[in-house]
Amino acid sequence: MKNLFLSIVILLFQTAQLTQAQDFNLLEAEFSKSTILPRHHFGFCLYDLDSNKVVFGKKENQHFTPASNTKTYTLFSSLKHLGDSIAGVHYVERGDSLIFWGTGDPTFLHPKLDTRKVYDFLKYSEKKLFYVIQEASEPVYRNGWSIEDYQEYYQPEIAPFPIYGNIVNIRAQGRGLVATPSFFDKQIGIRERMHRSFWVSRKLNSNQFEMTNLNVPKNYSTNKPFIWSDSLVVQLLQDTLKREVGMLANYERPHDLKTVYSTSRNVVLREMMLPSDNFLAEHLTMLISDKVFNGFYTDSLRNHMQKNYYDNFQDTIFLRDGSGLSTYNKITPRNMVDLLLAIKDLVPDDSQRYLFFPAGGVDGTLKSAYSLDQGVPFIWAKTGTINSVHCQSGYIETRTGRKYAFSFLNNNYAVPTSYIRREMVRIMTFIRQNY
Repeated sequence: MKNLFLSIVILLFQTAQLTQAQDFNLLEAEFSKSTILPRHHFGFCLYDLDSNKVVFGKKENQHFTPASNTKTYTLFSSLKHLGDSIAGVHYVERGDSLIFWGTGDPTFLHPKLDTRKVYDFLKYSEKKLFYVIQEASEPVYRNGWSIEDYQEYYQPEIAPFPIYGNIVNIRAQGRGLVATPSFFDKQIGIRERMHRSFWVSRKLNSNQFEMTNLNVPKNYSTNKPFIWSDSLVVQLLQDTLKREVGMLANYERPHDLKTVYSTSRNVVLREMMLPSDNFLAEHLTMLISDKVFNGFYTDSLRNHMQKNYYDNFQDTIFLRDGSGLSTYNKITPRNMVDLLLAIKDLVPDDSQRYLFFPAGGVDGTLKSAYSLDQGVPFIWAKTGTINSVHCQSGYIETRTGRKYAFSFLNNNYAVPTSYIRREMVRIMTFIRQNY
């Protein structure tokens, strides 16, 4: 009887293994059905969080440009190094003077994230204000960024003291245009030649904005990055604070430096991840490097993260920024899964961790990509899209209750991105329904 029972257990175990193998053969068949995927470089890795192993892969050890999947690395770095609140400004009081330093905080006068804590601190201080100039180890554009995107809203300059998101909002008012901040109103001129449509552009090397000589459309609005400088920051501060602000150079940070905190870290992280905000991603790396190295050494931060964390991953990682705008970034699908597992270790509660990722059919960059299944979302993933690059990496829950981490990376395709998105949705929905 004992031998019979043992035989039954072995048979059930072998049957379960066979069923599992057959199941993933079905997934292989789903990939084989695709007429889109074979035409470009794609990779996929599926990791079972219940059995703690990779259960399916396609070119999972090959390198890809990740686009905004890079922000997941910035998420991990932020969770490791930043506290609950963002450092808004460093300062010290000397006699009748308040001397302050930027921290890289992207929320100061940001249209969505500013809490006014730093603003009120500076506005209502009874002391004379002095802004301190600081240098950064990297230029305002990171390696691998496209210079032709200099006036696109998604590529603002990176700075030690960002203000207004380093963006000018230009919008219709009456028959003309107004700018926020209003400092830039006088920087808008008219380009004197005929055009078929109305638009506003910024010159490459100045903060001069031009509009075509056509009637301004009703409800017109556009966002344009401005060229950041210390002197411009002081001018903008004086305009908004309605008080004089001095400027100091070569003023070392003292040992008794104090800090005013601004916004919740998690609020900023969620705003970075869901709409995929490049400006927030890069300035989070500024904040982290300022905390770790007492200065803006973002290149050293990447080396620090590589040495202390990413060297333990299965494949080599090449990162040149924190947002994914750089085409020099290179990772593998199983690198992404390693990262997702590391984030799971930091935030083990699923409901809390999922808040950092767009939910399919609910919010962020996946709101319209997926439909709810049985009335609920089933996928939480970071997307990444630049020219001929479209990626998703995150977590998925199936109808049977199993949980997986996955990474689906696509490069070098020559069809509309919507085709790639539909293929990913089809395969991920198949996993949801069949595993």
